[in-house]
Amino acid sequence: MQAQARAQIHVQKHAAPLPSPWRHYGVSLRVTNVKPLLPFCRLRICCFNGNSHGSERSSISDEKGEHNVEKQQRAAYPFGEIEPRWQHYWEEHRTFRTADEIDTSKPKFYILDMFPYPSGAGLHVGHPLGYTATDILARYKRMKGFNVLHPMGWDAFGLPAEQYAIQTGTHPKVTTLKNIERFRSQLKSLGFSYDWDREISTTEPEYYKWTQWIFLQLLKRGLAYQAEVPVNWCPALGTVLANEEVVNGVSERGGYPVVRKPMRQWMLKITAYADRLLEDLDELDWPESIKEMQRNWIGRSEGAELEFSVLDLNGNDQGLKLVVFTTRPDTIFGATYLVVAPEHDSLPSLVSEPQRTSVEEYIDQSSKKSELERTDLQKEKTGVFSGSYARNPATGEAIPIWVADYVLGSYGTGAIMAVPAHDSRDYEFAVKYNIPVCGVVAPEDTSCSSGGQAYSGEGIMINSSSAASGLDINGLPNKEAALKVTDWAESTGHGKKKVNYKLRDWLFARQRYWGEPFPVIYLDDTGDVIPLPDSELPLTLPELDDFTPTGTGEPPLSKATNWIKTVDPASGKPATRETSTMPQWAGSCWYYLRFMDPTNSRALVDKSKEMYWGPVDIYVGGAEHSVLHLLYARFWHKVLFDIGVVSTKEPFQCLINQGLILGEVEYTICRDPEGQLISIDSPGAASEFSLERVPEEKVMKSGDSFVLKDNPSIRVIGRAHKMSKSRGNVVNPDDVVSEYGADSLRLYEMFMGPLRDSKPWSSSGIEGVHRFLSRTWRLIVSSPLPDGSFKDGTVVTDEKPTLEQLRSLHKCIAKVSEEIQETRFNTGISAMMEFINAAYKWDKQPRSIIESFVLLLSPYAPHMAEELWSRLGHPASIAYESFPEAQAQYLEETLVVLPIQINGKTRGTIQVEKTCTSDEALRLASLDEKLARYLAGGTVKKSIYVPGKILNVIMDKPKVAR
Repeated sequence: MQAQARAQIHVQKHAAPLPSPWRHYGVSLRVTNVKPLLPFCRLRICCFNGNSHGSERSSISDEKGEHNVEKQQRAAYPFGEIEPRWQHYWEEHRTFRTADEIDTSKPKFYILDMFPYPSGAGLHVGHPLGYTATDILARYKRMKGFNVLHPMGWDAFGLPAEQYAIQTGTHPKVTTLKNIERFRSQLKSLGFSYDWDREISTTEPEYYKWTQWIFLQLLKRGLAYQAEVPVNWCPALGTVLANEEVVNGVSERGGYPVVRKPMRQWMLKITAYADRLLEDLDELDWPESIKEMQRNWIGRSEGAELEFSVLDLNGNDQGLKLVVFTTRPDTIFGATYLVVAPEHDSLPSLVSEPQRTSVEEYIDQSSKKSELERTDLQKEKTGVFSGSYARNPATGEAIPIWVADYVLGSYGTGAIMAVPAHDSRDYEFAVKYNIPVCGVVAPEDTSCSSGGQAYSGEGIMINSSSAASGLDINGLPNKEAALKVTDWAESTGHGKKKVNYKLRDWLFARQRYWGEPFPVIYLDDTGDVIPLPDSELPLTLPELDDFTPTGTGEPPLSKATNWIKTVDPASGKPATRETSTMPQWAGSCWYYLRFMDPTNSRALVDKSKEMYWGPVDIYVGGAEHSVLHLLYARFWHKVLFDIGVVSTKEPFQCLINQGLILGEVEYTICRDPEGQLISIDSPGAASEFSLERVPEEKVMKSGDSFVLKDNPSIRVIGRAHKMSKSRGNVVNPDDVVSEYGADSLRLYEMFMGPLRDSKPWSSSGIEGVHRFLSRTWRLIVSSPLPDGSFKDGTVVTDEKPTLEQLRSLHKCIAKVSEEIQETRFNTGISAMMEFINAAYKWDKQPRSIIESFVLLLSPYAPHMAEELWSRLGHPASIAYESFPEAQAQYLEETLVVLPIQINGKTRGTIQVEKTCTSDEALRLASLDEKLARYLAGGTVKKSIYVPGKILNVIMDKPKVAR
């Protein structure tokens, strides 16, 4: 290579190790004088993250003499040196550790992320959105003098690790620990202020000892029991599948048929807490949509249980009663048939011999469907006649009993009275099978007529009287009629008032290996269930080499024969262990409590610590967990409250659901069969013609649509999709940190839009916030030296700040403080950007102003703030410095816009101080270029001045300069 084609490569040894996965190298490279190389070759510098795949961490490339100006701009902000140094400092000094013994007279702030499942894929940029928000709040509260609890841990038991173990033969513990290490490394690289001393994993025996202990408390109180319940059985795979593993009636893995079959399972009696789970929602600071989801899931409904006598084909009473639950007892006269679920206990007794074969075939077909499929309102209703009838107790008429899978055995009594005139599902079914439809509720407003469909609204009762039954509700409003029917049913023995719930008891067992073992044994001679004493906890998982399904429905733990066979600690009798394990939900139901006291070997949590830290003040996570996880955690918490372990009725006082970060916007055009471009909204475009992606640079915005730049008549689809490997739109945070720095990633994720909204990722957007940080750096430190390095210290002065500077600062303080507390982080960042824009216009940067701004910046961009704070001469971390307080005297607006009239006509406005005098206002008006034209050449005869309102100048000979 020619001599002039040399690049200068500077190797800088770091005093502090770089964060994983960089920590093995301990050096950084800075390449300068690259330009002479460009005509001759391509320069590529790669760093590897040290994992087994050796994937590239970052690369710098340039060729054909093209200078990358953006990379030069990024060099003005040396995040690659700053961030590893401060991450090492925080870890070495345990900066964010929450001491076990604290000053409890200080206010507390417990902020918690829904802890993640550590998958092998690691984080993508959507994950840090909520984590960054909680970190900003945690850092802010520390600076406001709060004791802050901000922990992190791992929800690490469960299905994915076991499936991976089956596929690869690797023990789930090995892959779980590896995944945790990766997640931890990524989180640390983003500078989150977690107390890593409190880190927990649900897979550690020291943790799940207390999960087992909680189960035993449930068992003692009759809240844990065993029952035969239908499960998803896959004959081809030889195993029971969780609901999430079944898609459209087949296994997600392999696509094999799945059937429902009964198995004996552990259940938790969450229904015993249904009313409390409902009532206490009102006291929570949660999104109303989430509370409504929980209300609907619990599904409390008031109505009546009504009894129908079963008849044979000849109308003879068979001595069997069929009980139905209905929320509309007022419509009993309109019940023209009954429906029982395919799994109803009494169904075998209801089926006539001629119908037995068709009913059994239908039951078999229904067993292949999930409950979600069966209750889908859009699906076509199916059913089969049972061969029996029932007597409607109100009318005395015989009505047919049908079997249909749109009725579930798990809800109510597993049987309904069908009123097709006033229920859409019943109406569709009745029309299909030619069953009579009898209207019994007439809307008071005739414009509300159903038009040949089911009418489900309120109204006046019609066709609802029978002398034989003694029930007459004609002419009554339907709500009043419902009460009368219920009273009649109770007085005649035909039924009773009933409150029902959609909520079912929690199926709390999995036929899996990778989960918490149940702390119970079964005596070999009697089969009695014996809970293990506390001294035997934790009952640890045995080591297994074979995790594959048994093929018989028995869990994989049944292969651990030496572990299964045991003795009762109390009696010494031979016994057998439970081979099912607890579901993944178990460990995540109470982890927030363990964070308060993570190393306690004598109790789940110390009472005094729980009374101080509980409840969680802010809980942040995705809306997809807003029903099951939160409902289960609330249930366990209420049980723990009842037995005196916790002091609060609810675990999470405030809930925030962060939105999704979608992939970058994708642009799509459409071509007709001849290959000609057509607008995407043309008839048939989306379904009949071919679609193809176009790059962003070929598209422009036109009104509310996107069009091609070269052909604006062609409209284009612009849409952002959820990040997924299959779409290839996943953005790895490691790559973003490598190119822009962790502070830029944190700042951008907060700047994208409101925390709770979904928004698309944008590469140009992160470049914008990176430029803001670079401008902040240069404002305080100055521009880089010729060799690319920066001088020590800052350019701040000790001069007294001006009034303008104080106003600019305190306006920023007030805005940032308010927006952090209201979690409107994007507008807080905007306020800081406005401040930096204003500060660039100042001749000097007073220390008191700049130090206050750095404190404002620190929750958002902690690495840069720590570095600037150190350069400003402070030896200690910025983490516990006091957050600035806005002073009212600098927030008051002292400038007003003053209209100027000349001889009674408004000619313009000027900006003046509120205390401005008449003479000063006139002087400022004469300096205004536009107003000066009207004031020049004349004499002011008189001026009328209303302070802060108007200045009217009377001229003797007004002239306008031409």
